[in-house]
Amino acid sequence: MLKIGPYEFNSRLLLGTGKYPNFDVQREAVEASETEVLTFAVRRMNIFEANQPNFLEKLDLKKYKLLPNTAGASTAEEAVRIARLSKASGLCDMIKVEVIGCSKTLLPDPIETIKAAEILLDEGFIVLPYTSDDVVLARKLEELGCHAVMPCASPIGSGQGIINPINLQFITEQADVPVIVDAGIGGPADAALAMELGADGVLLNTAVSSAADPVKMAKAMKLAIEAGRLGYEAGRIPQKRYASASSPAEGMVFS
Repeated sequence: MLKIGPYEFNSRLLLGTGKYPNFDVQREAVEASETEVLTFAVRRMNIFEANQPNFLEKLDLKKYKLLPNTAGASTAEEAVRIARLSKASGLCDMIKVEVIGCSKTLLPDPIETIKAAEILLDEGFIVLPYTSDDVVLARKLEELGCHAVMPCASPIGSGQGIINPINLQFITEQADVPVIVDAGIGGPADAALAMELGADGVLLNTAVSSAADPVKMAKAMKLAIEAGRLGYEAGRIPQKRYASASSPAEGMVFS
């Protein structure tokens, strides 16, 4: 099972809730994914305007653990404020810390991410920081006490897949907390590869919500993550330069 802090999940797919064509498609995709964790930007919640549409209204939230995130923050102070608002609203004590440092690439600010994580850990949050695929940064965040690390595969929403599999594998090999690949996944093959590289889970949104058929894509991602995890646990054969016959010649009768 996937264990994050005190929580345990059967599914290793964490799913975002934004960008769907409509609420009905969102609900069907969420159900098809069989996810147990839904993530969303706290800034999209209509906490102060009850008359506004609730983008989670079609979902039976009792079935899911909510993972609010601090999307929109560009400083540690903003991220902490958003996290506190989320907790005060009774959403969840888990928080995905997202502090963007570059408006063009949407890559995270490592310094502000560490600052925010340290404050929120001291306040008792279950902290999951979104990071680049920086091996040292992932280790520093784990040493700080973060309950998981969430390195990106490639820039948010780009669909480029895993552009640096070596760094990702370095992170998974060294981490003693869950590694959840977050951002940049484009298709099922990307999700399967992340799991084959040793990731404990995958968080995605755009790859499902912006697919031509989000419901089918949600199911495809579910199966890809399951297959990738099984492949990782099974242990793939080493790559060789030359062919190796699957039927050995020993014991064969030659005329």
